[in-house]
Amino acid sequence: MANVAAKVAVIGSGISGAVCASTLAKNGISVTIFESGRGPGGRMSQRREMTEDGRELHFDHGVPYFSAKNPDVLRLICEWQSKGLVAEWKEKFATFDCDSKQFLDIEQEGLEKKYVGVPGMNSICKSLCQEPGVQSRFGVGVGRLEWLDNEDSWSLMGLNGESLGYFKGVVTSDKSTFSQRFTNVTGKPVPIDMEKFPEISLKMTEIPVNPCFALMLAFEEPLTEIPIRGFSFKSSKVLHRAFCDSSKPGRSHNSERWVLHSTAEYAQDVIAQTGLQKPSSATLTKVAEELFQEFQSTKLSIPQAFFKKAHRWGSAFPAISVAENEKCLWDAKKRLAVCGDFCVSPNVEGAIISGLAAAAKCSEVLCRL
Repeated sequence: MANVAAKVAVIGSGISGAVCASTLAKNGISVTIFESGRGPGGRMSQRREMTEDGRELHFDHGVPYFSAKNPDVLRLICEWQSKGLVAEWKEKFATFDCDSKQFLDIEQEGLEKKYVGVPGMNSICKSLCQEPGVQSRFGVGVGRLEWLDNEDSWSLMGLNGESLGYFKGVVTSDKSTFSQRFTNVTGKPVPIDMEKFPEISLKMTEIPVNPCFALMLAFEEPLTEIPIRGFSFKSSKVLHRAFCDSSKPGRSHNSERWVLHSTAEYAQDVIAQTGLQKPSSATLTKVAEELFQEFQSTKLSIPQAFFKKAHRWGSAFPAISVAENEKCLWDAKKRLAVCGDFCVSPNVEGAIISGLAAAAKCSEVLCRL
């Protein structure tokens, strides 16, 4: 129980958790991030793939870019730009009508600034997780959070029951901490005793989500029939949007790489048939073929890709906001905060705003202890 005084555990290293952890550390609070994945970023992670002939490819297979209007978020973006972590993606986007096979609604210049991490979307979270005062533990999932009244602190345990330490406060940016979805995916009980946090649990129990499949594609030559580097699909039940990943600043140009996102309806149909557990390689291969066939049906002269792989985002995109006014959920007595895009708005800006709000709540209380 030594050195618990100003320690906070942050669960999840997506942009919301990473911003929260960085802000807490700047306020003099010691932070440990627990991330079940291999690296930081969540939906802002970058995928590294190797082809059969040994070529290395990178894909932003989650969030393709982000925009912002909030002054606090814009200040952070300026800071990240000055460090070389963020650049503006100066491309016009459009809509592709699958019926008429035409591009519609091409954006006007400068309508909305689009930002990307450099050299990958995960660069921001990676940097935040390495800041002074932040310890990051990747590949470590939290299986149990327990509030100890006698000690006025939290006890955290791993998925196999091992002790992860004691903390004066907890911030979770992982919505499955309060959801049966955790059990559906891991086969283990929900990590927290929801009866002890009725108000938070009521809002968090079953947040509706929009699942999505991402298809990563690499081509030997540029797709010259596509004049736009990013577009959404109209009149497709399968594809939602497509982005040329290799056109972003700071990316390798040794191949042309695209990332396609499915519609939520398509993903829901696949999940209804295969379940929420990790999809099999057979399922992902079938999904990859179906998404690629839909891409080729655009008549945009799409050649065969030398690399093609699908990834499932099962519950990453929230369909509602649970704390639009408060920006995060907060239990002051037990120093528990919940942050994420599901609190404010389902985008990077919303996630950052929520992470800042959670850090402010924790700092205010912990700095008085």
